[in-house]
Amino acid sequence: MMKVLSDQAMRVLGARVGAALRGGEVFELVGDIGAGKTTFVKGLARGLKITDDVQSPSFTINRHYHGRDGLTLNHYDFYRLADAGIMSIEIAESLTEPKNVVIVEWGESVRDVLPAERIGVKITYLPKEGREVTFEIPKKFQYLNVEEE
Repeated sequence: MMKVLSDQAMRVLGARVGAALRGGEVFELVGDIGAGKTTFVKGLARGLKITDDVQSPSFTINRHYHGRDGLTLNHYDFYRLADAGIMSIEIAESLTEPKNVVIVEWGESVRDVLPAERIGVKITYLPKEGREVTFEIPKKFQYLNVEEE
């Protein structure tokens, strides 16, 4: 667990993680609205050398960005969906491509599709203190650098 005080610090943390990504990683982001999930993803995209303006997919459900080394960032947000429906199929297909990095926010409706070995990121906003970020990283993804520098 670590404390991250500012949006900039969240982006730096995300960029550090993104720079280490190889493809095949699946992230499940957990946090209230405004906790900093999209801010973290913006940093992660920077680490993937994505130059597009990364935005929350809350209204579009998904966004795809192309980054370094042929990697694609697939960002899903199921906040508005109690049932993922056909999007479950899209995520399942996305998971089969080894060059994809998959990020899911509000993933309760697709948990049965997500692999057991996924990277959990819990972001808690603490008024006056910033954010508390907790990572759960399976052994196969231990190469990711999430420790504070």
